[in-house]
Amino acid sequence: MATTNLPKGNSPDLRLISDATAEENLAQLHANSSEWRGALSLPAYIKREELLINQDLTKDGGLTPWMLVYQPSGTKDADRLVLCGCESIKKKALVARNGKVEDVVVHGIASVFCPEKSRGKGYAGRMMTEVGKKLEGWQAGEEGSAFSVLFSDIGKEFYAARGWKVFPSSHVALPANADVPDSLPGVKKLKAQDLAELCKLDEQLLRSRLEQLASDGKTSAALVPDVRTLNWHHAREDFIAKELHNRNPEIKGALIEQDGKRSWCIWTRVWTNPNEDAGDTLHILRLASEDPAFSDFEPASEGGAQKVQEIGLTRAIAALFAAAQKEAKEWSMGHVELWNPTSVTLAAAQKVLPKAEIVHREKESIASLMWYGEGDGSDVRWVCNEKFGWC
Repeated sequence: MATTNLPKGNSPDLRLISDATAEENLAQLHANSSEWRGALSLPAYIKREELLINQDLTKDGGLTPWMLVYQPSGTKDADRLVLCGCESIKKKALVARNGKVEDVVVHGIASVFCPEKSRGKGYAGRMMTEVGKKLEGWQAGEEGSAFSVLFSDIGKEFYAARGWKVFPSSHVALPANADVPDSLPGVKKLKAQDLAELCKLDEQLLRSRLEQLASDGKTSAALVPDVRTLNWHHAREDFIAKELHNRNPEIKGALIEQDGKRSWCIWTRVWTNPNEDAGDTLHILRLASEDPAFSDFEPASEGGAQKVQEIGLTRAIAALFAAAQKEAKEWSMGHVELWNPTSVTLAAAQKVLPKAEIVHREKESIASLMWYGEGDGSDVRWVCNEKFGWC
């Protein structure tokens, strides 16, 4: 079908599909590779994407490719024209409200892309409006679908206008540093085989802490940091490390035990596009602890950080941050980044970098949530909104 004289985004000849052919999926990868393959060659980028759609998180229908196509009435599917596309990944989540914690299905939206030739006609807006509606109940089963999330790299307005409420999107950054002193001795390095058990414990702790919030009159929502999700991030990391650096990123995080309570962080290395003015980053995917003091989900404040500067949990997390800084330096990363810090994690960051402060993002990785559950979602509190939720 010719690409000239394409219709406007409100045309009745446009429709959303979830059954793209292998040829259409491959063509979409070729189209978006200019934006997202970074330093990878095109064949390597396609190979990486094939790897990522066959992880435990995404295989067997875990990932759905969505495309907006132009198909005038009376024409065959083989003649339809793909205008833009995105993906959704089915994930586990918990919702705490009305005195109980519920298991729910959510979807993370990724890879929203409209080729340059199709821009300016309202296609991406049409697609996202329809995807937002379609995901309510999509693959939900008996558990029910509560919400969908995405992380916008085009600011706050576009997705908010289509129903995804903007949530706080902040981080604290620490420079890579091989010489930073450990705040506490006894940090253990974590490998891939250590993660499954810790993720199960993390989910148990998260459920228990959400129970404490379930009767406060608000609705708390949290994506589950399960091992399938972390493995998806690490599959991406492992592929790029091998392809570009011929190295195996064996160390996946760090753990420390203090007074019989364990605290740990799990990270991933992210290499940026060499054509962009941004440094490579060791992202902390998830930070967790058995310490009861870790149950405060409120956003960080300077006053709150001052109050917890000397507690044991702060020192333990500072030791984990020091381990992350050293690992970042070992891999020539620019810095370590933790999303949406609480007061105790800000205090820990200031233990290793006194000038550490909260950065509020306005353009990239803007956390956004569309609520499908009871009510209008205005009272929803998104807790544990960390890098593991990104896709």
